[in-house]
Amino acid sequence: MTTKKHTIRVTILNEEFAIRSDRPPEHAKAVAKYFDQAIRKVMSSGGVVETNRAVVLAALQITAELFDAKATIESTEESIKDLADYVRPLLPPSKRHVAAPGD
Repeated sequence: MTTKKHTIRVTILNEEFAIRSDRPPEHAKAVAKYFDQAIRKVMSSGGVVETNRAVVLAALQITAELFDAKATIESTEESIKDLADYVRPLLPPSKRHVAAPGD
């Protein structure tokens, strides 16, 4: 089964773009708005005048946010695994089953 692609019009830096996505239109609009705001924040800092440089710097900042979020998720997953390993021996033997993903 294929998912339906939507064409969504978004505005970034006062320029309109048509984006095709299989995500809900609200998602694409929110992503575009976030990117637009990130670019504008870089430009308003006063250190960058050229739009193309502001776009690259905003993309780098958003990528850094992504890396930080992934690291947080990995750390949380490891903490959950450690906690499960600690708690499992405390459970009655019939409750110690480790469920495989998808169980």
